[in-house]
Amino acid sequence: MLPGLEHLVAAFTPFNIALALFGVVAGTIVGSLPGLTATMAVAVLVPLTFTMEPASALILMGAIYTGAIYGGAYSAILLNTPGTPSAIATTFDGFPMAKRGDGDLAITLACVASVVGGLVGALALLIVAPPLAEVALAFGPVEYFWLGIFGLSLISALSAGNLVKSLIGACLGLLISTIGVAVVSADIRFTFGSQTLLGGVEKVSALIGLYAIPVLIDLVATPDRHLEVTDKPRGFALSKL
Repeated sequence: MLPGLEHLVAAFTPFNIALALFGVVAGTIVGSLPGLTATMAVAVLVPLTFTMEPASALILMGAIYTGAIYGGAYSAILLNTPGTPSAIATTFDGFPMAKRGDGDLAITLACVASVVGGLVGALALLIVAPPLAEVALAFGPVEYFWLGIFGLSLISALSAGNLVKSLIGACLGLLISTIGVAVVSADIRFTFGSQTLLGGVEKVSALIGLYAIPVLIDLVATPDRHLEVTDKPRGFALSKL
């Protein structure tokens, strides 16, 4: 048997396949809840792996993570609130489709895109990971500085027509990042005597929370149904694509 092939055969045992199926379902449920990220899903369900073999445990955790990444599309499409940070872009097209009655088609397309993207990403990771690790180890203070400048410069590049809103959001993000203990000098900033704020504000939670506030206000202020419901299903096989 070729080197490494026995590990591939062991991964496709009925027990490991059942673990993968369970992990995807559990991860999808957790990921569909706004604010519970894929990392949170793995952290919540990781005690299930304490008594497992290493290979089975890794398969389960990987399935939970990928399922949670896909599950974030549910709330992004149906509530315009991303369940995970990676589902933010799904709100741009998914929620308008759901409003006109094509929510099931949007969820189906998100599932297909997640499968294809996951396979391509896994293949790219296997190929690019070794040289990418060498580049990451070569990063120093100068590279991190210019990386930060590049991130801030994207605000002007991606905010065509909404520069003021983008600048307000950037300033708000910078203010939130100053809460807690400083990384360099270890100064305690803007905690107001609270022990909870010593660790700062978690960026993903702040992002999803601030993103959900206008959506909740709009849902409460609008008494009408925010999604159009149609009797005819529009899955991938029934679409006009």
